[in-house]
Amino acid sequence: MFTPADAPLALVGYSPAVLAALQGLGLLAVPVPAERPSDVVAACLTLRFTGALVAPAYQMVWLEAAQADSEAKRVGRVDALSFHGAAGASGTFSYAEALSDTLADTGYMARGASLAVLGHRAADLAVAAPLARLGFTDIGLVAESAPEAERAIRDLPSGLRIFPLSRRDESVRALLSRSDLVVLTAGELPSGILEPYHTVIDLTGRLRGSASGATILSLDTLAQHHASRQLAHATGQRFDPAQLAALAGAMQGVGVA
Repeated sequence: MFTPADAPLALVGYSPAVLAALQGLGLLAVPVPAERPSDVVAACLTLRFTGALVAPAYQMVWLEAAQADSEAKRVGRVDALSFHGAAGASGTFSYAEALSDTLADTGYMARGASLAVLGHRAADLAVAAPLARLGFTDIGLVAESAPEAERAIRDLPSGLRIFPLSRRDESVRALLSRSDLVVLTAGELPSGILEPYHTVIDLTGRLRGSASGATILSLDTLAQHHASRQLAHATGQRFDPAQLAALAGAMQGVGVA
């Protein structure tokens, strides 16, 4: 059995390149089977692993093997598990908080601005929920249906002006026209809505530029912030995102799934 000083980190579905990058950071990591997550978690707890990093292909099924926090429950995924707390295996979806970290790092002035988030389902919109804590006063939620958009309201802080809409609602264009930051989490943006005053976060990877003059925010450091958040949850150690370029690059290679 491992001692706390050499407790390893479990890797679920990640490639040998991720293992090598973690070793470069001085972390002991061990690939574990991705199947039968409850059994694997039980084994990790018995062997006193410190936590686990879960690749995207397995994040939905591994949710059921952990005591998920609110972030993980909102999106129905878990990307990091901790085995060193009183709760046993606690899981989180750290990508959402990493997105907030990335926006804050750009120096974007969120306080007093208006935000619009577009997706298909409430879980898509939930990815951007942590942004609401940066000081936005008006938030538009646009999903495939109004009930889906309304479901995402529970993820947001109180005291905000929130406008849940269906993508088919004629008010969507008016809402987007008065928004300062537009976040696309899934699907497409309505054509012709972007103006030079808009800033856009594109999580779909489909927007390559804007003839309208809108600013497409760079997400070059998002993977590093994500890796930092994952490691903080899984190991209890905080790493400067600037240290994690190699790890982030390896993790973006997805892995062995």
